[in-house]
Amino acid sequence: MILRILSRRPGFDDAPLPVPVRGQGRAWVLFWLRFAVLRLVLVLLGSVTIYAFVNPPVTWTMLGAARQHDLVARNWVALDDVAPVVRRSVVAAEDANFCLHWGFDMVEIRKVVASGSSRGASTLTQQTAKNAFLWQTRSWGRKAAETLLTPMIEAMWSKRRILEVYLNVAEFGPGIFGIGAAAREWFGTTPDQLTAVQAARLAAVLPAPRTRSPAAASNRSRAIADGAATIGRDGRAACFD
Repeated sequence: MILRILSRRPGFDDAPLPVPVRGQGRAWVLFWLRFAVLRLVLVLLGSVTIYAFVNPPVTWTMLGAARQHDLVARNWVALDDVAPVVRRSVVAAEDANFCLHWGFDMVEIRKVVASGSSRGASTLTQQTAKNAFLWQTRSWGRKAAETLLTPMIEAMWSKRRILEVYLNVAEFGPGIFGIGAAAREWFGTTPDQLTAVQAARLAAVLPAPRTRSPAAASNRSRAIADGAATIGRDGRAACFD
């Protein structure tokens, strides 16, 4: 009865039904996607700004390692308190062109692409971004965040600060984080007293710190020692020495 009465009201049959706006759903998705990306960029930018002056107290890598091993006591070591040969050895091992690029070593990237190799061309800055802010598990999300962080770090930190943070958050053995703990646990000394041989052995474990040991020399550690001497001579250590 009510419907019948309403149906007789003027304009009832003429009232337009709501029509979905074409593309409205996609526009909302794009809006929220941009919003999420902007928030991520701001969070990362804020974190990089803070760590330019504040030493990272703990990292996701450390928290993950703590589930498998007891973490060795660590103390922050200023770069000036690390022997120059240690700095050169780590750079020679991980990124010999550290002083020559802006975070991405395009020369090495082109070589990898041209050769079709599966090996990476990760720079010390990229590794610092991963070790200080992110996690170790490989994923597109982590790689995207690392790619965003790398130029921010290069723009806001000095090369010396990048190397200092790297040396203090890198893992040198199961549960052994930072050059201070590494020097003490492996050689019973301090970072400023490490010899060229000891420095090269420590640098040699960095790609796989949970499976390699600096207790004995290796072909890799000998090559690193030679590389450290080379970058010291040719000026590629100028930005952090």
